[in-house]
Amino acid sequence: MKLKVYRYQEGMDSPRYDTFEIKVVPGLTVLGALFQFQEQLDDSLSFNYSCRGAVCGTCAMLINKVPCLACRTQVEPLLKGDLKIPIFPYPGVGETIPWDAKKEVLVEPLPHLGVIKDLMVDMDKFFDYYRFIQPVFKPSDLNPEKERLMDPEDVKKLEEYTSCILCAACFGACPVEGQNPEYLGPAALAKLYRFHIDPREGEDKSRLKVADIPSGWWACDSYGNCRKVCPKGVPPIKGIEKAVDELKREK
Repeated sequence: MKLKVYRYQEGMDSPRYDTFEIKVVPGLTVLGALFQFQEQLDDSLSFNYSCRGAVCGTCAMLINKVPCLACRTQVEPLLKGDLKIPIFPYPGVGETIPWDAKKEVLVEPLPHLGVIKDLMVDMDKFFDYYRFIQPVFKPSDLNPEKERLMDPEDVKKLEEYTSCILCAACFGACPVEGQNPEYLGPAALAKLYRFHIDPREGEDKSRLKVADIPSGWWACDSYGNCRKVCPKGVPPIKGIEKAVDELKREK
């Protein structure tokens, strides 16, 4: 198979794509293929990775026009079409170059984030939006006499949102983010909703109000790409829609 990789660095007039023949072996991931590319063709190829176990979220990139973790995406089933994720198309993932999905794996940087070099993107905007929603636990009692017990049903509700690894796959898959760069994005809003529904939080009901702005809850158009691409199954759209319904009832 062939690996077709997006290449760009400061000073280039426009990006280019380099293609490299990869030997496919059982279990080969896209990240492994990128290492082959780097070791055998061009050691200047730049991309992020860390844990290689789908835990850190560092290696999220656009693979065959879908935001995925490179360390988790295996090449063989990808070429067979077994890993195809039907997402709502939009500029950034809808546009393409000549590419044969049955014989080639196309690897590009995540959309909506500035490209630093090749597959490395600038995550500052993503984390600025994440910090904006104040992602910290604000308990009602800072010094409880005993542990804070939780009802199993509350734990179950929280667990839907606590698995986020901040990979920004949902951010890169969101059509709204492409249309409105000020949109806080699915990851930040899902985390905000997670704190809102935590029964151990203080009595203050202002959590939802943090994103009660045009670029917050109200900017979501419910495309659903965020839920489809999340490698951990977090459903941002579900939390966003519930937050919107709650805010509407209060007005």
